[in-house]
Amino acid sequence: MTIIYPSAAQIDEAAALLDAGELVAFPTETVYGLGADAENPEAIARIYAAKGRPANHPVIVHLAPQADPGYWVRELPHDAQKLIDAFWPGPLTLILKRAAHIPAAVSGGQDSVGIRCPSHPVAQQLLSAFHARRQEEGKKAGKRAGKQAGVAGPSANRFGHVSPTTAQHVRDEFGNAVHVLDGGAADVGIESTILDLSRGFPALLRPGHVSPQAIADVIGTAPRLPDGGDATAPRASGTLKAHYAPRTPLALLPFAAIEPLLAAFDRAGGGKLALVARPSSAGEWAHAPHVHFVAAPEDPQGYARELYGLLRALDRANVERILIEKLPETAEWVAVNDRLGRAAAAFEAQE
Repeated sequence: MTIIYPSAAQIDEAAALLDAGELVAFPTETVYGLGADAENPEAIARIYAAKGRPANHPVIVHLAPQADPGYWVRELPHDAQKLIDAFWPGPLTLILKRAAHIPAAVSGGQDSVGIRCPSHPVAQQLLSAFHARRQEEGKKAGKRAGKQAGVAGPSANRFGHVSPTTAQHVRDEFGNAVHVLDGGAADVGIESTILDLSRGFPALLRPGHVSPQAIADVIGTAPRLPDGGDATAPRASGTLKAHYAPRTPLALLPFAAIEPLLAAFDRAGGGKLALVARPSSAGEWAHAPHVHFVAAPEDPQGYARELYGLLRALDRANVERILIEKLPETAEWVAVNDRLGRAAAAFEAQE
């Protein structure tokens, strides 16, 4: 399908809205972001209000390719620069000590800040247009280098709900209340890898498309992995135990534990259960009249790309519960397992 990207005039209109303190939803290669001027506390507050997001939960600042990352942080360590050179533009967020002139609102009140440069062409056009406006404003004010610009952009959905990977997903969440730039379906499909470099060592806070091994290959040190015991870690987007959840109850289980649930539901009669599993596991259950079967993608990248759209579709499928076959616990499945685990955790207290 041919994607018709926004025109230059539409990009300029969106950049002007950001400059005026308004919200703009925009596509990235990971998910759609709900953007606001990262140096405008009132605009950032509009993000939190629209999402219903706790004020102490930080947002990530998105930068244009030509922007200076050093403007946003106290210092840019050598390892950070190496990772920027290797993975930007792309789905890697770096957590560093926040520069004093950057508002605490963007960091949930912490002394750190998350920054990244997305690779989606529409995101880059929007960020570049906003950056150019700020540069021009700065020069008019007599500043030789102009002003920097960044867009605070958490996922464009209600807090805790499934992230959006299409413009229609954003409209489903906010209707006409938010200006949306349509850039087609997100290619990666899950949020960026978040790497903390604010404490003198690399620590993975959220897995994503950029793997720990890829990071280690660049900086020569394997990042510490999340183990639930890192009390000094900064808060970061998408790291709450329960997150990314559909509205329909969801359970993540080995297929051996799913099969008795399917059988019991069959005996009870009534509605339908959704089953997301490999066809080789599902067998005849894939054709059972009370089962809404979805064949799980076989590869991690394909699963990640389809995951959020799949969960949103199942919310519309009139099923009583979503049962998802647990995935292999191997390195290539870590990011998808993370998102599914957090989605399931939203319903564990209801079991």
